[in-house]
Amino acid sequence: MRDGAVRRIGEIAAAGFVLAIGGLLVWILATQVNYTLLSSPLIAGRFAEAFFLVIRIVAISSVLSVTFGIMVGLGRISTSPITGRIAKGYVEFFRGTPLLFQLFVIFFGIPRLWATGQFPFENWAVPAAIIGLTLNHAAYVGEAVRGGIDAVPDGQMEAARSLGMSRVMALREVVLPQAWRNALAAIGNDQIILVKDTSLLTVIAVPEIMSVFRNINSNQLDPWTPLVWVCVLYLAITMSMSQLVNGLERRSDWGSDSSMFGRFSLSSSGGSDGGDD
Repeated sequence: MRDGAVRRIGEIAAAGFVLAIGGLLVWILATQVNYTLLSSPLIAGRFAEAFFLVIRIVAISSVLSVTFGIMVGLGRISTSPITGRIAKGYVEFFRGTPLLFQLFVIFFGIPRLWATGQFPFENWAVPAAIIGLTLNHAAYVGEAVRGGIDAVPDGQMEAARSLGMSRVMALREVVLPQAWRNALAAIGNDQIILVKDTSLLTVIAVPEIMSVFRNINSNQLDPWTPLVWVCVLYLAITMSMSQLVNGLERRSDWGSDSSMFGRFSLSSSGGSDGGDD
């Protein structure tokens, strides 16, 4: 069978699949959704509260996980064997155990380290959620940063050192700006996953979006109507974050002053871009 025929069969199959899914969605929206309940101010208000809570959790966790993840990534390339092993052990643990397990350890386990009634947090669910998401996703960000650094040619560091820069200065001014650009797509993808991971927070009593869905479904015995809200709200967050990451990628051109780490890169032969003789 010719390649053209195979391609056409694939296109027809893909189109048929899309049409089938689209038809199913139209049928669900037409027959299964209670639009009176969907537009109820009470339901909308509960989802709005959950939505803004998720926004706050995601904003704090994203900033902390990226910041801590950069530190983990630098630890992974450290010349100190102890630092490197600690960073590697951290990554292996948090990537190798389920996020749900980590949330349970933080939410249920940590308060037991205090005497009864002595735990300093009255409402521990949201802080536990932020800590859990931060620690988990920092491990993935750290690996993305390490991969970004490894992708920078060795000649960049050598050229910077030949110009008299210390290793720390060369790393900050030359290697990290390029590593950031290399790692940006992976970091952005991880932050989108972080948004979706907030759906697990219902198990530690955080009143987030999925928690509202479960309560409404239990009371109304109607899963499809609140699921419309769930879908719309999660897509609103993830699509906005995707646009933000795409914008950062477009701005992160080589040698750009907008780099968060530095201002220039070096050719492997030792010269600086745009330097004067």
